[in-house]
Amino acid sequence: MMQLVAHLPLRVLHALGSVLGWAIYGLSPTYRRRLRDNLAQAGYHDARTRRAAVAEAGKMIAESPKLWLRPRAEILPLVRSFEGLDRALELHAAGTGIVFLTPHYGCFEITAQLAAERVPLTVLYRPPKAAWLRPLVEAGRAGRNITLASADLGGVRQLLSALKRRETIGILPDQVPGEGEGEWTEFFGRPAYTMTLAARLVQRADVVSFLVMCRRLARGAGYALRMSPLPPALPGESGTRRINRALEEAIRECPAQYLWGYNRYKRPRGRT
Repeated sequence: MMQLVAHLPLRVLHALGSVLGWAIYGLSPTYRRRLRDNLAQAGYHDARTRRAAVAEAGKMIAESPKLWLRPRAEILPLVRSFEGLDRALELHAAGTGIVFLTPHYGCFEITAQLAAERVPLTVLYRPPKAAWLRPLVEAGRAGRNITLASADLGGVRQLLSALKRRETIGILPDQVPGEGEGEWTEFFGRPAYTMTLAARLVQRADVVSFLVMCRRLARGAGYALRMSPLPPALPGESGTRRINRALEEAIRECPAQYLWGYNRYKRPRGRT
């Protein structure tokens, strides 16, 4: 079924995804409450933003089979514009390690494929809870020039080794880390358990960090990607707050495409 879905045009997938988003919103009281609460926490109380966020979350699910199962040569042309990519490639060519920070925003799944088409990329990865989904997700997220690093000590070593080789790494900076791997830092005005790993890596003198956002275009027209340097820290600002502040500023440019249904403020899982 997912193979069949993967062959559908993007505009059809996004139309179906909008319906799917509303179905999930209507059927799950927990998801509905979390999405509304997280939007309100960020200051978005209007129905228009909420409706758009519900639809965009469904589009994320509907487009995933296409991104995972179709050849990269078919997927990458869907990215219609690239902002900041040339600068990142120039730095990499000059021997600088690159840290890409890609939050749960828009089509974050496609960003690794795009970067890996040009440079070796090691991506920090946490397997999905559903065991049946794991092989599909891993097959879709891995591929030529992409190495998956598990979210454990071994994976951290892989990231450090990649930076030592002056390669590129990718991290979801807003993913809730395991217990003992983060600190409580403000995110949209509320403490959120935030990984310290990303903050430590971007503070290294031998790397340059980019915030990577891939926005969906209207009516399934494709995607627009932007890579922007992480802003410098404010006086007295922690590394984790610096990253969260950068995410807030970027998300506010198109708030509907952030994954507000993600349980960002949950307590961390214990180590396994």
